[in-house]
Amino acid sequence: MRSLVCDLLQLRMDEQREGKLHKKLYNAIRLSILDGSLPPQSRLPPSRDLAAQLKLSRNTVLTVYEQLGAEGYIVSWSGSGTFVAQTVPDSLLFASQPCAEGARKTRSVTFSQRGQRLLEHSSASPRQWGAFLPGIPDVSEFPHTLLRKIHHHVSRKPLPMQFSYSPSGGSPALQQALMEYLRVARSVRCMPDQILITEGIHQAIDLVSRMLCNPGDHAWIEEPAYWGIRNVLQMNGIELQAIAVDKSGMNPPERVETPPRLIFVTPSHQYPLGCVMSLERRQRLLALAHQTGSWIVEDDYDSEFRFSGQPIPALQGLVEDAPVIYTGTFSKTMWPGLRLGYVVLPQVLAQTLKTAHVELYRGGRLLDQATLAEFIAEGHYTAHIRRMRLLYARRRQRLAGLIVAYLGKEALSDFNDNAGLHLVLKLDDDSDDVAIARAANEKGVLVRPLSRYYLKKTAMRGLLMGFAAMKEEEMEGAFKVLLSCIKK
Repeated sequence: MRSLVCDLLQLRMDEQREGKLHKKLYNAIRLSILDGSLPPQSRLPPSRDLAAQLKLSRNTVLTVYEQLGAEGYIVSWSGSGTFVAQTVPDSLLFASQPCAEGARKTRSVTFSQRGQRLLEHSSASPRQWGAFLPGIPDVSEFPHTLLRKIHHHVSRKPLPMQFSYSPSGGSPALQQALMEYLRVARSVRCMPDQILITEGIHQAIDLVSRMLCNPGDHAWIEEPAYWGIRNVLQMNGIELQAIAVDKSGMNPPERVETPPRLIFVTPSHQYPLGCVMSLERRQRLLALAHQTGSWIVEDDYDSEFRFSGQPIPALQGLVEDAPVIYTGTFSKTMWPGLRLGYVVLPQVLAQTLKTAHVELYRGGRLLDQATLAEFIAEGHYTAHIRRMRLLYARRRQRLAGLIVAYLGKEALSDFNDNAGLHLVLKLDDDSDDVAIARAANEKGVLVRPLSRYYLKKTAMRGLLMGFAAMKEEEMEGAFKVLLSCIKK
């Protein structure tokens, strides 16, 4: 760090065209403290080292240190060194820069229309852990020690290619492990070369929409739908048509005036409402895609966490050569920060989209992918999902019980299927779910307003409540805080 500080001070001194050496050094240190380049309590180089690095006499450095110390910018302790003061003189916080030639004007920034729209509709929470935050698994229950052992084993004798970019859409071992898992667990029809490893669903949607759509093309999304998909599509200039969701899932219109290029669905567990798309709707959607030349993008959201009945097979596997791009992620089964997802591409798209992925995103992290491949192949992934399914079922039952006990059965959404990692708490049509969610968030209870998931103004009112990352005994206290916001 000492050499970095010396480099900084040398740069600041070189910016000053005139002045004696001791004045240049004084200005350089003072300015670096005021603009935060040298934060409070950071250590300054010893006078002898700084003098040698900057080619100054030691007396010059000592003189500057004494002056800055007298003014309260730095403090020195015998035997410990010289440090930036915890607080600098208040009167100097607004002082003009000593080496500036005239006042600096603030540069105006104009964002693109797409960028402005994105910022206006941004919904990502600044906090990603806490009571009732939807979409977050209990990361404390993951077998991290086991995964570290596998990673240590994999990385003991790594191959040189595992430290480079991924030229073939991901680790072949992970593609093979995923193929075997998806065939059994989700009835997905694929070969390893159809699987592309991505950094989550957002990257997958961005790639697909860029490669298959031109600006102005139409895409169908569910109404309501995940706001993240809307934002990615709109940033790529795609026109959105919201298709209403009922208890049987997306309800495509009988007549299609403008054929969609892409159709985005969450058939196994609709997000955010939670319903399951019926077989009749799935067949209608597949037939429509064949007739119009559309591609269905299936987000298999929360499909692993179904708490009763038989697993719902993926839409992709219903027919041979289905026009379906199947996407999945490890964010809910492992942890969100892992940033690993996958796409199962129709054979006709696979090689082209893999090439585009390399050009756009330069995929890598092959050691992590090899570790995950072994974790899946040895059965640990399936065992973890089974264990978490039991845990989440208990937590779901606890939250549902609280909603019914305090607000009645009518407060549980009719759409809530016995699956997923969140529940929808219904509110009256005249409720302001955005204001309620904001008030709850200010009190540390992180719920999401249902109305924000609608593209059209006519929207159901409610709150999305995640239960996966909360212990049962902690739920009631947080729920009572939420109640105080609802009943204001």
